[in-house]
Amino acid sequence: MSTTQTATLAGGCFWCIESAFNSVDGVESAISGYAGGHVDNPSYEAVCKGDTGHAEVVRIDFDSSKISYREILEIFFALHNPTQINRQGNDVGPQYRSAVFYHNDDQKREAQNIIQEMTNDEVWPDPIVTEVTEINNYFPAEDYHQSYFKNNPENQYCAMVVAPKLAKFKKTFAERLR
Repeated sequence: MSTTQTATLAGGCFWCIESAFNSVDGVESAISGYAGGHVDNPSYEAVCKGDTGHAEVVRIDFDSSKISYREILEIFFALHNPTQINRQGNDVGPQYRSAVFYHNDDQKREAQNIIQEMTNDEVWPDPIVTEVTEINNYFPAEDYHQSYFKNNPENQYCAMVVAPKLAKFKKTFAERLR
């Protein structure tokens, strides 16, 4: 019996989310892509214009005998600010929205539960605006986006935005890393 499950998450620029999850024990792969839009096989340029309806996402295949979907969500919510509508920091537009694209009813319930728990515990000072939506119209991003941070650490955005987020992530989740 296979213990591989898939999660698809949107939390701003996919370079950071993908790089973080590719370092987590139990994650078999994390692939940058696009989901939730109305255009088939969109290009990065089209998604960046903000009119395809797609979000930048990371599709995560994970071994549920090593890491739970809940733990995947806990990492996800620590990697971005789920209270910002259609943005993450200076990245602005619907393609940068916070979303959980669930693959089954259990994932939907778990996402709704963790959002409710964070709301009840007042983890964030502002309301959580993360969408919980059934996965639809997913497409992998272009090859050059895969492992982007690993392959382009000197890129200004990577050095100034991604690297500090990943450093904080690695400190917080050290026990979950490979």
